[in-house]
This record gives sequence, C-alpha cells and structure tokens, in this order.
Amino acid sequence: MSLTSFVAFNGDTRLAARIHRSNADLTVRQPAVIVTGSWLTVKEQMADLYAAALAERGYTAITFDFAGFGASGGTPRQLEVPARKIRDIKAVVDAVSTLSFVQPGGPGYLAICASAQYALAAIAQGAGIASFAAVAGWFHDLATVTPFYGGPDGIAARLVRATEATDHYLATGDVRTVGGGHRHLRPQHHLDEVPAYRAGDDRAGMFLDMDYYDNPARGNVPTWINEMAEMTWHHWLTFDGLSAAASVATPTMLVHSDGSVLPDNVRTVARNLRGPADIIWGEGSQTDFYDQPAQVGFAVDAVDAHFQKTLGQLTQAG
Repeated sequence: MSLTSFVAFNGDTRLAARIHRSNADLTVRQPAVIVTGSWLTVKEQMADLYAAALAERGYTAITFDFAGFGASGGTPRQLEVPARKIRDIKAVVDAVSTLSFVQPGGPGYLAICASAQYALAAIAQGAGIASFAAVAGWFHDLATVTPFYGGPDGIAARLVRATEATDHYLATGDVRTVGGGHRHLRPQHHLDEVPAYRAGDDRAGMFLDMDYYDNPARGNVPTWINEMAEMTWHHWLTFDGLSAAASVATPTMLVHSDGSVLPDNVRTVARNLRGPADIIWGEGSQTDFYDQPAQVGFAVDAVDAHFQKTLGQLTQAG
C-alpha cells in the first residue's frame, strides 16, 4: 500500500493529510473516502487503521489532522472547537474533489466516534460529501451529554473552568491546558496538571477507564499529545450534534452497538435524516470499534458494502 503526504488548506491554516492507496498508478481513478476519528485525537490513531483497510479494498482513503492537532497548523493548539473542525472537513472535501486519481462526484466520508457529528453538520452546511458512514458515532447535545459528566453540577464546574481559561486567553494570549504532554513519555505530572485522558480524574477530558488511550500498542501513539485546552469545555459541551440530521439527504450508514455511546441518539439521527439511512447493529464497546479486529472487521465490511452501493464501481488494478 502506498502512503502519500498531502496538504489541504482551511484559509491559511495547513491541514496535514495522508493518502492511502493500494494502487500506486495515479492514472487509475478510485472512489475516495475521507476518514476521521474521535475528539482530541490524531490521524495515526483510529483513522489510519480504517483508511488502510479501505485502501486494501480498492478505495483511495484520506486521513488528516484537524487544525490545532497533530501535524496540522492552527492555533490555539489542543482546542476542540466543533465549528473549526466542520470548516476543516469542508476544506478537505473540496481539496480531495479536485484530485484526478479519484472518481468524480464527491468523496465518501467515514467518521469514527465524535467526528461523526461534525461530518453530519458539514454535510448539512453544504460539504460535497456523496455518501456518509459513521462507526460508533458520537452525536450529542447538552441534555444527552450531561450524564457523562456528573449531571448539571459537573457541567457547571467545567463551564466555570472554561470561562476562566477563556478570560486568561483573551487577556494574555496564553492557552491554559489540562495535560502533561505524551502519557508514556511523561508519566509524572504536577498536581495541577491533568492529561486529556486519565481514568478516575474528572478534570480530564476523558476520565473513564479506557485502555485504548493508555496502551502504546493501541491509541497511545507517539504522535498523540495527551493534552486538552480547557477552553474546549464550552465548545464541546454545548455543541448540537443532533439537529443537523434534519437537513441531510446524503445516503448514510450508521454502525453501532448497545455497548457503544449514546445508542438512542444514533437512532434519533437515523430517524430524522431526510435521505436513506441504514443502521447496522453489532456487538462490542465504544473503543472496541477503534481498533479491535472483530469490531473493525465487522464495521469495514458494512461500510464497504455501503460505499460500493453509493460511490460507484471500485477499480482493483495493480
């Protein structure tokens, strides 16, 4: 499989991308699928894994780092801003649509976890995505995300921290983060530092026990910085990831399970879409769908079948 570096631009911000193809002959057109992963992550985590699997099946699969993360430009760093990520998606879709080695008509989009709600919003805002698939998609609004963070009191505490961090940023230009760099390179933290992921610590962005983010053989990869800007809480907690469905007619497939997050919201999204929507229900936990062979294989089979129907003929050459 060939890997090619690629740069797209959202305004003046460079977006570092990677093109995955099993066919090195760029005169051969293939269906294109853009692949993105969860919040606070980089392309070398779940996105590259799914892209490699799709490339082996005859797709040109493109992964990228969102602005402020990984190898992409953009400041503030490590700040989860859904509106910025939606603009990034639209910019990468536009760039991919200009490539002569992909089939015309618009790319497909595969989103794992939280980027599913951003891709849905991008489609609602006119992104030229021809077909959409989500695996273990996270779709939330404030009401449905509140139980994850200890109820109204937990939400209020996080919003206070976000407000203080925002005021500090506006006054000084400095970004206040929770985190101490890469977890397995910097295992010791000061008492006032909290990684973006740490099990049991409610100041962290992710505080449930998730081996995926602890384990270097899984998601704790060298390019991932275990850090989150505290201003994130305002943008993340108050984002509306559900309403966009009513404006989307793009053919959609949602791969999910009862063990994954917010299954009722996935059903709500499917019910509210204006276009055709299939739900494929599997087994396993949220992070199983990030990298475990059984869940990834199940998801890739379903997504492949969906894209074969909605993106046209695959070309398996070379």
